[in-house]
Amino acid sequence: MNALVLIVEDEREIAEILVGYLEREGFRTVTARDGQTAVELHQALRPDIVLLDVGLPKLDGWEVLAQLRRRGSTPVIMLTALDQDIDKLQALRIGADDYVVKPFNPLEVAARAKAVLRRALGRDAASVARAGPLDVDPVNHTATVNAPEGARRLTLTLTEFRLLLHMAQAPMRLYTRAELLDACLSGGDALERTVDSHLSKLRKKLEAAGAPGMLSNVRGLGYRLLGDQ
Repeated sequence: MNALVLIVEDEREIAEILVGYLEREGFRTVTARDGQTAVELHQALRPDIVLLDVGLPKLDGWEVLAQLRRRGSTPVIMLTALDQDIDKLQALRIGADDYVVKPFNPLEVAARAKAVLRRALGRDAASVARAGPLDVDPVNHTATVNAPEGARRLTLTLTEFRLLLHMAQAPMRLYTRAELLDACLSGGDALERTVDSHLSKLRKKLEAAGAPGMLSNVRGLGYRLLGDQ
């Protein structure tokens, strides 16, 4: 599944331009016109990256950024007309990952979003996580089972993809539910049993793709993804 970008921009024309360019570059997008809506959409949708204006109705971009940082580490690129060094420093101190001054080139914004995502994932396009017959590509958001009868692409929700990628980065490692919750569903109101639900669905998808038994439930302890260490 392609990365989801939350665009927080109160100027409709700018938001529409960003949507057009980002979707052409393969991103999925969702838009918020004010800071409060941005915070709510972030909680509900858990985007992979946020493009955030500063001058927003209801909550300004600084307050939105602060709230997102209290929740977790979702990458954030500030898009703003504020071009003073003190503004850039403030953004970086609060926790922004990059800072782009308006007017901007939308293609540059898309390129920066990809770069920030790569850094956030700690991987580049060549470092696909592998576990047995399973390949998980964090940049292109693809998961593939290389079954004897041919490669099969998995259709996953964003949470399922995050769980699978996290476990594929350390095959055979035992993860507790709390660890998986913190790593892949942090910042919300999810409960540990939510992890069970997502992994149950993920196990069925792996089985259907030709990788039965890869996802193991270690009773009373947690989960393990089988594969080469």
